[in-house]
Amino acid sequence: MTVRRRIVGRVGLTLAALSVSAVVEAAEIRVLSTVGVQPATPEIIAQFEGATGHRIAVTYGLAAVLKTKFLEGEPADVLILTSPIVDDLVQQGKVAPGSKVDIGRSGVGVGVKAGAPKPDISTPEALKNAVLAAKSIGYSKAGASGVVFARVLERLGIAEQVKAKYRDTGTRAGEMLASGEIELGAAQIPELMAVPGVEVVGPLPADLQTITIFSVALATEAREAEAAKAFIQFLSGPRAAPVYKAKGLAGP
Repeated sequence: MTVRRRIVGRVGLTLAALSVSAVVEAAEIRVLSTVGVQPATPEIIAQFEGATGHRIAVTYGLAAVLKTKFLEGEPADVLILTSPIVDDLVQQGKVAPGSKVDIGRSGVGVGVKAGAPKPDISTPEALKNAVLAAKSIGYSKAGASGVVFARVLERLGIAEQVKAKYRDTGTRAGEMLASGEIELGAAQIPELMAVPGVEVVGPLPADLQTITIFSVALATEAREAEAAKAFIQFLSGPRAAPVYKAKGLAGP
């Protein structure tokens, strides 16, 4: 073998070793995330993956449903859920103490199919009239926004009247509005904003509104703890903030 071939061979082995090292150092971070932040997180995840080489495997769903799955053994390194749910998981020892960071907040809004008339919902009485006039209405029974809206209907004294035209939207309030399956829908405002074919009528009246805070935290039994901590820092850092704002999420 010539000197040139030996040098080329050694360079090749070195590059191969570096490549293997990079693969070993890159981590797959398992994330359970509420759909409440889904309008913003894909862009933030892409930025993080591009900057670090780590990969994010994310499962989206309703925060309460994801909590149940996690407690039943669904693996996760990072949890992005509503603040009270994260607090409860801290109390149960499932989330690392001190790891919780609030990343955004959102109010509940009402949406209609694009092009449809927008009812007045600016006051409790106007919202009541709009709901009663709608042929169908949807919200998620298990979602944070749905729990809020169900309480609103109780406060307005029309919960029983709405039952006959109610549809449970799960995570699909926007899609059901866009397809015409429901005439009026209630969900977190960023979720409605993110769906083509949906127009946000507006937020709930101030005295009926409840703000949901979304938080990120490290699972106690995280398999990729260091990479997960880096992801949490990124989610709560300066590069993520303008993405949240653009997608309708207010700062924490």
